[in-house]
Amino acid sequence: MTLILILHDLVAVALLGALTHQCISVLRARAVQTASFFGRYSSVSSPVFTRSIIILYVAVVVLGAVLYPAYRVGARLDFEDMSMAWAVGSFELKEHFAGLGLGLLPVYARAWRSDHDGTSASERLSLTLFLAGIVWWDFLVGHVLNNIRGLG
Repeated sequence: MTLILILHDLVAVALLGALTHQCISVLRARAVQTASFFGRYSSVSSPVFTRSIIILYVAVVVLGAVLYPAYRVGARLDFEDMSMAWAVGSFELKEHFAGLGLGLLPVYARAWRSDHDGTSASERLSLTLFLAGIVWWDFLVGHVLNNIRGLG
């Protein structure tokens, strides 16, 4: 389980980095590009990240599904025994948000197609920011709860 948890975390970090990179690129798309680090960081082609983000998202969800029974039987019961309802609730939200993000992936992929298929820049920005919000929430909640009571 520890090996799967580490792999889950590493894939989540890669997903977090790719989505954050794409968000910054989209937010800075209309700004004047400079030769600074931040200017170069945000000048990437956002559509290039789409396929990687989708693959990483699915991989994180699959690895999380493998880990879920161990969490459900072990850590969650400990949180309930410690009267930490906020921890259980936070993880429940994490699960629900992950499912929403999974359902959002086809819409996200269509919005970032190379021809953009009539999708406006504001729609792509909204979808990307919403997906990034889900990933950041899930990442932070997962790490906080694992620090309190890990699976290992």
